[in-house]
Amino acid sequence: MQAMTNIEVLNGYNIKKIVTGCPHCFNTIKNEYPGLGGNYEVIHHSQLIQQLIDEGKLRAEGGESFKGKKITFHDPCYLGRGNGIYEAPRAALEMLDAQLVEMKRCKVNGLCCGAGGAQMFKEPEPGRKDVNIERVEEALALNPQIVATSCPFCMTMINDGVKIKDQNENVDVLDIAEITVRANGL
Repeated sequence: MQAMTNIEVLNGYNIKKIVTGCPHCFNTIKNEYPGLGGNYEVIHHSQLIQQLIDEGKLRAEGGESFKGKKITFHDPCYLGRGNGIYEAPRAALEMLDAQLVEMKRCKVNGLCCGAGGAQMFKEPEPGRKDVNIERVEEALALNPQIVATSCPFCMTMINDGVKIKDQNENVDVLDIAEITVRANGL
């Protein structure tokens, strides 16, 4: 019912293109709305950033320097494994004068932060450790100054893990859009 209402409103405004900041929304609007009459060009903000870089409209100049910083990227499940988008978010990082280091489990073998499994909204099931802690430990093993991602849910889960590991003074968790804005002095 919610999707049908959304589609009615979007179609009422003759919307043709939608840019999402959330991989979950991207997945739903791109893959599920067409079957309900919602046919739009849907892109994730990382794809827009990559397009602007490719067109020469964004360059890492005039803003914060990331020179020499070690950055690792956490692949959001609904962006990566769900929709095959791996390179677009990395494009924003590759334009920096930084060291991009990949976690052992990345891209098609990426490890979920836990939010996609609803761990963000409830107490975790009994087990060896919380999945976001497992993911953060993998990231921290690389000694990064920044853990980047491109999903608001992943941001929360990774931030929580960094805080639990008492590393929030040493490691920033940033969305690639934040990194892009800082690097371009926008």
